[in-house]
Amino acid sequence: MIQPTRRNFIVGAAAAAAGATGAIKTRMAFAGPDAEDNNELLVFVFLRGGMDGLSLVLPITGADRSYYETARSYLAVPNTGPDAALALDGIFGINPNAAPLHDLYQANHLAIVVAAGMTEANRSHFDAMEFIERGTPGNKLTSTGWLTRHLASAPNLPPEIIMPSISVGSVQATSLLGDMNTINISDPDSFNLQVGPWEWRSAQRVALRHLYTQDSTWLHQAGLQTLDAVDIVELNTGGNYVPSNGAVYPSGSFGDHLQVVAQMTKLDLGLRVATIDLGGWDTHEGQGDQGQGYFGGEISDLAQGLKALYTDLDGSGASNYTGRMTVVVQSEFGRRLRENADHGTDHGHGNLMLVMGGNTNGGIHGQWPGLANEDLYDGADLAVTTDFRRVLSEILIRRMGNNKLGVVFPGYADYQPLGIVTGVDLPPDYSADGSAIFNDGLESGDTSRWSLTTG
Repeated sequence: MIQPTRRNFIVGAAAAAAGATGAIKTRMAFAGPDAEDNNELLVFVFLRGGMDGLSLVLPITGADRSYYETARSYLAVPNTGPDAALALDGIFGINPNAAPLHDLYQANHLAIVVAAGMTEANRSHFDAMEFIERGTPGNKLTSTGWLTRHLASAPNLPPEIIMPSISVGSVQATSLLGDMNTINISDPDSFNLQVGPWEWRSAQRVALRHLYTQDSTWLHQAGLQTLDAVDIVELNTGGNYVPSNGAVYPSGSFGDHLQVVAQMTKLDLGLRVATIDLGGWDTHEGQGDQGQGYFGGEISDLAQGLKALYTDLDGSGASNYTGRMTVVVQSEFGRRLRENADHGTDHGHGNLMLVMGGNTNGGIHGQWPGLANEDLYDGADLAVTTDFRRVLSEILIRRMGNNKLGVVFPGYADYQPLGIVTGVDLPPDYSADGSAIFNDGLESGDTSRWSLTTG
């Protein structure tokens, strides 16, 4: 059997489309003619529901350990016994169900940023998620997501990319709001054109391409992108994907979606950004005593999935995708330090962020504020000492080569690298020049949310 390749796609799609191009033009506003292409891949994983970071990474020694145990007589992850936290350093440990993440940490491929989040507390799931994904805390009316603004402002992307971004799942992530180059995909095997009997489809694709090349409106562009994407995925994927290096993804949608990212990355079609969700973190009751139970299962899926993605994409030479991949994991907020009467935790404030990749400086990063009552935010929550935009800005600058922080994160002007990833420290540009390119007259009706979807 002939293995599908990018060349197969170009030849096959050109024939099927009667010579139509399969490339997607990016909206480049800042690229210079001498800019060197950046091939980095950024994977943004959002834990929806407010993940309890204090049941994932927790103090195992000192005064904070005592405060932690007192506040969580049922939920506290023990530091001795069979379910004990796995030591990270002399201060913190990680939930034993996250053993695969512990392995990545020890291999220097996982960074943990403590006490991270939005500096101003917001305990509404929907508001907090909107603020983070739009990259504009306090403003839910921003017409684009922060990843959309990154892709449009990056000075080092080629003028044409076949597949610049994917949002894995049933809807386009808000972080990619306004990006009409984004492909929504859940299952490559179901990503096809279903418009009548099979024998009609080849002729229909040619007819549709002819129709969509008659104008350059957003609808015509999106229609062409749909056809391009279908050609790419149908020709290059099948039901027999075998992960590399013996990687084993967890069962369920999260594992399936991570595998989609690996498959699309290996097509070498220019993927620069991918988004994935993992929900189920709103643990007001029955969270799981001692870090086990329901929460332990969720953490196990997260840890197994991230380790499988890293293993699947790890290699050498041209196939060493982990050498250009950065995965960032965050949630909209953390949970209260004190457990509630239902053996759960209520909406809190400070949390943690995870950064995984081949160019990650593993270890604990950020400033730990402490768990004494006087150190807590509002006397109840872990305080935030690291603005989430500081972490994302470092990844953009050092890995993605994009210093246009004034465009990606309007109003943010307090960036200093934490040393989470390696790379060149470009001077941050806080100007908002070029922000008008993100409007495009789409605010009325919000047609910017249109995207490719699969069943």
